[in-house]
Amino acid sequence: MTGVLFFDSSLKSLTVPDPQQAKIYLQNLTGAAAERGCIALSRYLKTADETGFLAAILDCSSFLREVTETCPEILESLFTAPLDVLLTQALEQISALGIDPEMTENRLMTELRRLKKTAHVLIALDDLAGFADVMQTTNRLSDLAEASLRAAVQFLLLESDAKGKLALPDRNDPEKDSGLIVLGMGKFGARELNYSSDIDLIIFIDSARPAITDPYECVDLFSRMARRLVKILQDRTADGYVFRVDLRLRPDPGATPLAIPVSAALHYYEGRGQNWERAAMIKARPVAGDIASGEQFIKELAPYVWRKYLDYAAIADIHSIKRQIHAHRGHGDIAVRGHNVKLGRGGIREIEFFVQTQQLIAGGRFPELRGSQTLAMLTKLYERGWVGENARDQLSRNYQFLRNVEHRIQMVADEQTHILPEDDEGFSRIASMMGYPDNESFTAEFLAVLRTVEKHYAALFEQAPELGSSGGNLVFTGETDDPDTLQTLSQLGFERPSDICRIIRTWHFGRYRATQTAEARERLTELTPALLNAFAATERADDALLRFDGFLQGLPSGIQLFSLLQSNPALLNLLVLVMSAAPRLAEIITRKPHVFDGMLDPRIFSELPTRSYLEERLDTFLTHDEPYEETLDRLRIFAAEQRFLIGIRLLTGAIDGVRAGRAFSDLAELMIDRALSAVMKEFTIRHGQIAGGRIAVLAMGKLGSRELTAGSDIDIILLYDHDADADYSDGEKQLAASQYYIRLTQRLIAALSAPMAEGVLYEVDMRLRPSGNKGPVATHIEAFGKYQRNDAWVWEHMALTRARAIAGDQSFRDEIDAEVDAILAIPSEVKKTAKEMTDMRALIASEKPPRDNWDLKLRSGGLIDLEFIAQFAVLTGQVATDIRHTSTELNLRHLKPDFSSPALAEELATAHHFYSNLTQIIRLCVDDNTGREDYLPGLLELLCRAAELPDIAHVEHQMDQTTEAVSKAFKQLLKG
Repeated sequence: MTGVLFFDSSLKSLTVPDPQQAKIYLQNLTGAAAERGCIALSRYLKTADETGFLAAILDCSSFLREVTETCPEILESLFTAPLDVLLTQALEQISALGIDPEMTENRLMTELRRLKKTAHVLIALDDLAGFADVMQTTNRLSDLAEASLRAAVQFLLLESDAKGKLALPDRNDPEKDSGLIVLGMGKFGARELNYSSDIDLIIFIDSARPAITDPYECVDLFSRMARRLVKILQDRTADGYVFRVDLRLRPDPGATPLAIPVSAALHYYEGRGQNWERAAMIKARPVAGDIASGEQFIKELAPYVWRKYLDYAAIADIHSIKRQIHAHRGHGDIAVRGHNVKLGRGGIREIEFFVQTQQLIAGGRFPELRGSQTLAMLTKLYERGWVGENARDQLSRNYQFLRNVEHRIQMVADEQTHILPEDDEGFSRIASMMGYPDNESFTAEFLAVLRTVEKHYAALFEQAPELGSSGGNLVFTGETDDPDTLQTLSQLGFERPSDICRIIRTWHFGRYRATQTAEARERLTELTPALLNAFAATERADDALLRFDGFLQGLPSGIQLFSLLQSNPALLNLLVLVMSAAPRLAEIITRKPHVFDGMLDPRIFSELPTRSYLEERLDTFLTHDEPYEETLDRLRIFAAEQRFLIGIRLLTGAIDGVRAGRAFSDLAELMIDRALSAVMKEFTIRHGQIAGGRIAVLAMGKLGSRELTAGSDIDIILLYDHDADADYSDGEKQLAASQYYIRLTQRLIAALSAPMAEGVLYEVDMRLRPSGNKGPVATHIEAFGKYQRNDAWVWEHMALTRARAIAGDQSFRDEIDAEVDAILAIPSEVKKTAKEMTDMRALIASEKPPRDNWDLKLRSGGLIDLEFIAQFAVLTGQVATDIRHTSTELNLRHLKPDFSSPALAEELATAHHFYSNLTQIIRLCVDDNTGREDYLPGLLELLCRAAELPDIAHVEHQMDQTTEAVSKAFKQLLKG
């Protein structure tokens, strides 16, 4: 499209999801254009209709809509010059900022944000209009990031030079010979940035360069410079942000400064570097600072990254990690809605991993395989015979398709997300931006792409040698141990081979119900080598296999399970994952093997556990004429199975911790609702009803905020109302109104928490009701309102911020929610509230200190601090939302700007998300009393995955940084 004005070109035809809404957006833009004197744009908009390209863009992307309404001059400029010329001008303006002698930090931050916003819109428009292909878009985004980064680096270098801390050889070219090396990593290094990507950087120091006058002080100098660099680029201001910056890929980030001398870095990589760091260095590129020194550093690092010999041994652990991440591979369908196009099955990461794995294996021998770009390296791998023509063509095409989808997901709201929307409206936006006429055609194409990628990825791993395939005896007949078998088991990695032999002989001798039939024993015998190989791949193989043995002992029969595991290796890997990483989950399926039945449903990973999903399955599971006791037992069976399946989804990464919290909460709500219905039906048979009687359950605590974990109890309050003149119930055995609802509530508590044949449904905690344990278990709505307005303590109002009605009469639930809203809207004394809350936090710290640093609830700067901040904000009117949210994370994300800066609000919400993901995994896998020292290696790997960090040291470092930031924010915001 070079030389042609954008709106004079034939723009790609996009479906407008909501033409009526698009018409309103066009009118808004027309008004903004007129107000800002955008004559050409105003003229164009007079002929634009609600089905055209611009209408589709405004309807689909809230980000592009908001920016163009605020700055219609961006669109106006497209009538004066070709888009590529405008982009070039924007980049040139950015590049000039860093060396402007009159530049200040504040002005630099403002100008960078303004120009980045302009370039961001232009890049999106050219992409969506069909003129720029995906690689041109990623190159432009990378150029934009590099120009912004270099401008900031130049500014900081010149400032240090002016203060006498550096002696730059050439102030007109401040980066040259500065000794500051800034490496771009990941997609930035490979010039493959996403539309809303952060930039991964590592900063090194070449202390031999002439600009560095004091080699001993340069680490401190450049580390301070790195902090300011992050601030300039990342801090959210009224103008937005430039790029989020991640410095965590540097060597041992928990123990090293932000800027590391080259000599120390080389020593680290050569002596302690790990394979994931080798893989990361494939894409490393000097992007700012002393480019020559950066290129020299990359050259010196080459022997570490690129081994001379075919490196199958080094790649084995990468295969192992990836297998665990995808333990659910091949089991059932793939969900399109809610699918992670980057990390999910058949996604971008699989194509990148397909390429990088083979690069690491062969790059030492073949220098042409050392490139950083995925598509270019696919071609080189084909030319070298490492992949076939079909794999190259299909993966190249599919990579571009998936990157386009990823860009459009991020273009909607300029958010760093890779997940396709689940709702119809959000999904339609993506389909439209991709150029599809409807959701169905986009879904079909997307699924075909995922399956093709998954097929090639699976074929790559099929070529990897299986553990133990080299042979060795596995004989478990007779009463004595076979010496060769003991040796084979030892070589596989079992520490107590004799004990393992004894356990397997027990299986083969039919001493368990699951192995009593000859056919079951035959299936298990065939399965045993695969079982041993799978368990041997875990770090504590003996313990994991012992848990599996306990599971077998509890099985009523085994033939179906053994046949399933034999035909479905993915399910076997999943079972091994549970046994090796999640003792709590393993104990559950050992006690209640029937929960594993849900794994026979091939759709469990393709359907998200929403309220409607759970309700549909419960309706199928229950009949309407069951006796009361049987209904309660069947609710227990259903809840146990669904809790397990939610846990499995979390364990395999099909859902994250935050979504698991919502799913556990939705399940609890559904169980409470059905239990209440059953109790009321049974109760009214004898005691009848109260005239005008209505009842509802108010969820509190983590149920109220939809953050339940696998082992949470439920906090509830039962409220009721009835006609003013209704004194007694009308049943065979009449009860006074207050006594009626107290008895009914006691029945509900028993229905939920009494041990029955199928165990307990939920432990119930009602201490948050008015007057706590001293008050009646059921409360009249008028008494509730009066108490909350006149007698409640601050901590009770804090608890009320998470309250929401979840079961019972719908109209009454609406009234209760409105009453809670009204109570919380009563102005609080800010200083008094702050004082009481800080005293309360200090008391908790004194009386319930954290068990260790992994006690994310009680640790200073942990979940309690975040909850207190959110509750304080709600009570003092510092949350900027039209409707009241009970979610801690949402309240943190919407803190008012005059209470908390947008950057701090985002940081606090991100911290809560981070804690939630870790906490959900921990609560799923181990009980509350398990300390960090007892976490299994498999659990540590799951925590790394949940945190999206390479190892546990990085996770703990991130935790330390986050808790420190939250503690600081707590003191700042609750100062009254």
